[in-house]
Amino acid sequence: MESLRLVGQARSWARSPSWPGGADGRRKLLRYAAPAAFLLVVTVVALAARSSVRSDAAPAKAHRAVKRAEASSTATLAKPPPAKRWYVIQSGDTLGAIAARYGTTVDSLLRLNPGVVPTALTPGSQVRIR
Repeated sequence: MESLRLVGQARSWARSPSWPGGADGRRKLLRYAAPAAFLLVVTVVALAARSSVRSDAAPAKAHRAVKRAEASSTATLAKPPPAKRWYVIQSGDTLGAIAARYGTTVDSLLRLNPGVVPTALTPGSQVRIR
């Protein structure tokens, strides 16, 4: 009989919440703790993946510093870019003829003048050559 009473008491302990605030307190804790734990795990995994992918972080920074030093030393020796040159379109001109006259290509003229339509050149409009 004593053993039956202990079994009944064990069942009542299992039913009664031992958490402060009862079962509602436990639900509230899980409502906030579960997403926080998930975010913590995702952050740790992302940092671990990033560190494994970027294992050469120190040499990359040193490499960038070398590039900056080279750029600053060559910047003093570099010539200024050529001045922009423009051509005023005459009647009958084509981009091919303009390119041949100034020693360039039609593609470079189109790159310099993105709004120009090669089949609709109007006399008096300007085209950049350099």
